[in-house]
Amino acid sequence: MTAFIRTIAAAILAALGAMIATGAAACSDLAHAPSTRWQVERAGGAAWLRDPCGNRLFSIGVNVVTDQGIDDVAAWLPRVRDRFAAWGFNTVGGFSLPPAVVELPSLPNLELGRMARYHWLDPFDPDAEARVMAEARELTRPYRGTPYRIGYYSDNEVGWWNGALFNYFIKRPHTNHTKQRLIRHLRDFYGDDWQRFSADFIAPLEATSFEGLLYSAGQLVQLRPGGRGIDAVRGWTRIMAGHYYATMRRAIRAADPEALYFGDRLPIFYDPEAIRAAVGHVDAISTNYNVDAPDGWLARYFFDGLRELAPGVPILISEWFFAAHQNRSGNTNNSHLMTVATQAQRARGAAAAMRRFAANPDMIGVHWFQYRDYPTGGRPDGEDYNFGLVDLNDRPYRRLVGALGAANRSSLERRHRVRALDPAPGTRFAIPRAAVALDDKHLADWPKDAALVPGIEAGPGEVPFGDYYLAWNRDGLALASIGMDYYDVDLLTVGNAFPLSEAYRIDIGVDAGAGARRFRLAIIPPESLRGPNAYVFHSFRAELCAIAGDDCRPVPGAVATYFGADQPRVTVELQLPWAALGLPRAPVAGRDLRIALASTAFYRSRWMSWGGAPPDRLMAEPVLWQSVPLAR
Repeated sequence: MTAFIRTIAAAILAALGAMIATGAAACSDLAHAPSTRWQVERAGGAAWLRDPCGNRLFSIGVNVVTDQGIDDVAAWLPRVRDRFAAWGFNTVGGFSLPPAVVELPSLPNLELGRMARYHWLDPFDPDAEARVMAEARELTRPYRGTPYRIGYYSDNEVGWWNGALFNYFIKRPHTNHTKQRLIRHLRDFYGDDWQRFSADFIAPLEATSFEGLLYSAGQLVQLRPGGRGIDAVRGWTRIMAGHYYATMRRAIRAADPEALYFGDRLPIFYDPEAIRAAVGHVDAISTNYNVDAPDGWLARYFFDGLRELAPGVPILISEWFFAAHQNRSGNTNNSHLMTVATQAQRARGAAAAMRRFAANPDMIGVHWFQYRDYPTGGRPDGEDYNFGLVDLNDRPYRRLVGALGAANRSSLERRHRVRALDPAPGTRFAIPRAAVALDDKHLADWPKDAALVPGIEAGPGEVPFGDYYLAWNRDGLALASIGMDYYDVDLLTVGNAFPLSEAYRIDIGVDAGAGARRFRLAIIPPESLRGPNAYVFHSFRAELCAIAGDDCRPVPGAVATYFGADQPRVTVELQLPWAALGLPRAPVAGRDLRIALASTAFYRSRWMSWGGAPPDRLMAEPVLWQSVPLAR
């Protein structure tokens, strides 16, 4: 090749690169794409997908787009594509028809770990990876070779429930390679010192050494109240998750090198150790999400935590939803997932949530669950929801699709103007005045944007696991919190009463001018988490008390309500009457209060506070409390 030709070729390649970088397409549509490779990138302050034509895509998807029960599929498919275009959707999400059939960008769920007999069996078995590799080649076969395929989820809602992961493998026989790896982890963690281990855990009676624990099968190992065994349990979660994500990435990359890997569709919860373990293996963190209030509110801590745990890794909402009791399919909406009364409320809340999702610069996509309502009577597992864009007779919910269509289109326009989520520097927080209902079991009546407490910090190496909201009115000072944590009923040894030292708790300090007052709200789990079906649980309960020396006494006139899913979401609201703060009546607007807020997770696994001091120190030293005015 002559120097002249090389120069011309280089100029052409540079021009093509510039076209792609600025969003100019290398092809008119995906059907004519030069490859099947998708990419993730950041441009203009926001995360994006880039398709094989070179176009940026913010993925607005719908899950469970299937032809089940459709008589005339040939007529139905064009109607679905027309509806997607009219309603502002551009992607087919999980559990749907293959992308070559729907001819839209698609993100399939492989169920790779489950199909390869990897989960809950023996993932550290030397033969496990070969099974995963072989299964990945087979499961990706329907999707390879088409540019409509964006990438893959490896599984659905693995969860990374730390206590369950720990005791499941503790109970395996000694021949289980994963149990062997767990015992090696415990030896390393405790410096091969059985006495140190025994200070944190209660082992089966016959196990008097790590070797004995290896050969003990079918029995639980439980935390001792007051110990630090939860740190060893969390370390095991990180080992398990890291092994999983590394294996799944290798298998998917080997089977389909031009596909992206989107992890395992986390449930409406994430374990921080699992997120840390996923970094470097996944192209995006995929998580399902249950909207935090009927008005479409999204809790800040959830996404701030992901950004801190996995810096630079984009987020895909792999499933979100809204249901209404008013529906045409007879769905009963039988549990804790977001449900409102009417289709009008559903449309308003869903549209507001979509706009909030899209305003997050870390998002590369948001996928609605699902295209059609659940069948009358619910799914075989008992879940029964009006989640559809259309009813069982394929008739659209007009209010919903109209509102979502407008939100989807505006979201695409706003992606070019998204900004960081942090408030403007120098803004002083003031507690808004608001009358909030404490018996409606939702936070829609809270002025959440104004009431959100800034400056929450976690302990060393941790991230905040909840938000606080403050408001005031003539009756008292109100506090709400949306957080998340996981409690395993089999992990903790419990005697006649639940040990309060191991409860999820919020410590509250208030000095309204009559001296420092201290309160504690403890979230107490039931003896059993098992209900009549998988979607009905015995309720956790909230216990509020005023701290007086070594005692914690009832607070006359105070109200505390725990609601929502029993776990992993922890949502509470309470109101302290002014009398409990030493005042005969409400203070005047503009007055400064000194306030302390701190939360401790189950088993004392981690903590967070307003200002960053450890909870015990914060409550003991009012000089550390925040000075904050009552807004007028």
